[in-house]
Amino acid sequence: MRHLKAGRKLGRNATHRLALMRNLTRALIEHERIITTVEKAKEARRFVEKLITQAKKGTLHSRRLVLAKLPDRDAVTKLFNEIAPRFKDRPGGYTRVIKRHERRLGDAGHTAFLELLKEGEEKVRAREPKAPTAPRVADEAEKAAEEKPPA
Repeated sequence: MRHLKAGRKLGRNATHRLALMRNLTRALIEHERIITTVEKAKEARRFVEKLITQAKKGTLHSRRLVLAKLPDRDAVTKLFNEIAPRFKDRPGGYTRVIKRHERRLGDAGHTAFLELLKEGEEKVRAREPKAPTAPRVADEAEKAAEEKPPA
């Protein structure tokens, strides 16, 4: 049983998984929106959000910690100079995973967008209100029974 074992293995060993997370993170920081499988997107979200939280501190120590996890100076520079200030007042939830209806051509895998939120954007999108439905007949009978005083 996998009790208390967080994270997905994604069919890879530990070093391959770390390389995958670094590459997905680098692409997300560079393009701010990537397409990958749903499982990879959910795992990369965990990795990226920890780096953004660390980058929000803006200290030399935090920069070195981020460079240890993501050894790409250009990506880390963009993370500290452009992305982290965007989320300075946000306590978390810097990314969004949007599932796509199209499947990948090679193996028909489920795909999703992984994107960084824009400045001041909310994570939950407002849904359209549902059309009001007709009241049930039983509801009207129950209301009429409540209104009548007991005899």
